[in-house]
Amino acid sequence: MAGTMSDGGRGRGSHWRIAGWTAAALLLLLPLVAMQLTDEVNWTKTDFVFASALIVGTGAAFELAVRMTNNNAYRAGVGVALAATFLLIWINAAVGIIGSEDNPANLMFGGVLAVGIIAAVLARFQPDGMARALFATALAQALVTMIAAIARMGYPASPPLEILGINTLFVALWLVSALLFRKAARGAISRGDST
Repeated sequence: MAGTMSDGGRGRGSHWRIAGWTAAALLLLLPLVAMQLTDEVNWTKTDFVFASALIVGTGAAFELAVRMTNNNAYRAGVGVALAATFLLIWINAAVGIIGSEDNPANLMFGGVLAVGIIAAVLARFQPDGMARALFATALAQALVTMIAAIARMGYPASPPLEILGINTLFVALWLVSALLFRKAARGAISRGDST
């Protein structure tokens, strides 16, 4: 990707980095504090390791994207896609989207993420290809939603309207990301670079 930051992310951006990583640490401390206040929250060491890996992985991926390009639309597209990925994994692992977290139907969302990851790799992370990758991810999410709602998977814990509602949010996030990548591609074309 073209447009590497000349200061390596130092200066004004370092304040945002510090704020972001501080927020990540505080997010991990929330369940620890909640466990002291209520019996409703009962995390194990495995839960903390899983959450740490997810948060650090998401933050590191975003930081890599920020360091690789100065294109704000591309950065925003990555941010929205990573937020959607984070939420999809987090919600699915915590309570499940289709029924409970133990419902095997929730494994279909792994396919949604696989579509996005494979398409992004095939696109070589270039903005025009990333736009297509995120449109494909939105389509995959919509297909999982249709299958789950029509087959009444997770019913009665997750009625079809509930499944439709939460998945509509994810489809919207994937589409917003795709549109941001499309904007990044148009900006790159007008400037004559790749991002």
